[in-house]
Amino acid sequence: MRHFDLTPLYRSTVGFDRLFNVLDNVSGSESPNAGYPPYNIELLAENQYRITMAVAGFSEQELNIESRENTLTIKGEKVVENEAQENRFLHQGIAARAFERRFQLADHVEVVSANIENGLLHIDLKRELPEAMKPRTITVSKSGQKKVAHKAA
Repeated sequence: MRHFDLTPLYRSTVGFDRLFNVLDNVSGSESPNAGYPPYNIELLAENQYRITMAVAGFSEQELNIESRENTLTIKGEKVVENEAQENRFLHQGIAARAFERRFQLADHVEVVSANIENGLLHIDLKRELPEAMKPRTITVSKSGQKKVAHKAA
């Protein structure tokens, strides 16, 4: 099922709140797994980011991270080792269900690394603009000749 994000329309319209709430409810944007697994997005430096996701109980082999066309997809699926051995839980609060979480990446954002530590998956991202897209300062001399200085603004 496709998910339509109407958030930009909330900012540019006034008085249509009820209409957008009805559309959100009809489109099913509030799925029961919308908050699983929880995650943080951190700004480490000007062009460095980190996504930290709580994946307690998942091993490296049970996680799949894929970056394709500005979309980062993280999937987790528990491997059932032995179905014959059934544990009898009195309370099962640790979620072990499969999940898929997608993040839209801005242009020129690339995944640098991913590691798992203490039940947290850390994915480091870096934004690198191509040299042609970096801002340039152009100085004008008295004689009318233009000089281009490659200095970041």
